[in-house]
Amino acid sequence: MNDVTPIKKGRKFDQVIEGARSVFLSDGYEGASVDAIARAAGVSKATLYSYFTDKKLLFMEVAKAECSTQICEAGEILTPGSEPRDALCEAGYQMTRFVLSDFGQSIFRMCVAESDRFPELGREFFRTGPQVFREQMRAYLRLAVEREELVIDDIELAADQFVELCHATLFVEMVFGVRETATDAEVDRIVSGAVDTFMARFGA
Repeated sequence: MNDVTPIKKGRKFDQVIEGARSVFLSDGYEGASVDAIARAAGVSKATLYSYFTDKKLLFMEVAKAECSTQICEAGEILTPGSEPRDALCEAGYQMTRFVLSDFGQSIFRMCVAESDRFPELGREFFRTGPQVFREQMRAYLRLAVEREELVIDDIELAADQFVELCHATLFVEMVFGVRETATDAEVDRIVSGAVDTFMARFGA
């Protein structure tokens, strides 16, 4: 397995990342130009290229940072004292909203599109994003089982099943271009259904 090439960091690195983030969030991956990113970051194209040799690597660095922020916020909801139904609803909603966003969909499409030529990109993103959320879910579920709030034999499988339940319908339809957006009410319906199903199976 090849490792992702280490990114050079310097005094304008954070400036480049923030500029790129604003452009990617507003224009998407395909619509974002290197010129626009350089302008937003307040740096020259030469400076930008000194950190990132192409737009793909820059996008993945921004994607990892953005996903890490979302994961941390979702993970803060999964605290030891939180009641399972409430915690799962809030964490599931936040996670689902992110994967359904234009930015989240762009990340997914890039990982799939580049999987043959650059499989390390998807692996690195998974390691720093979805895998972290799954580990946070597993840790929370273990505590809930210890408190006798849930009854689960296979913690790892249960955590993965919850994530997949939250991906039902809307995620698949957006991946295949059946729809372009999802309303808050639609996301609420999917996440509430996921939590109901999960609690019916694992509730104490």
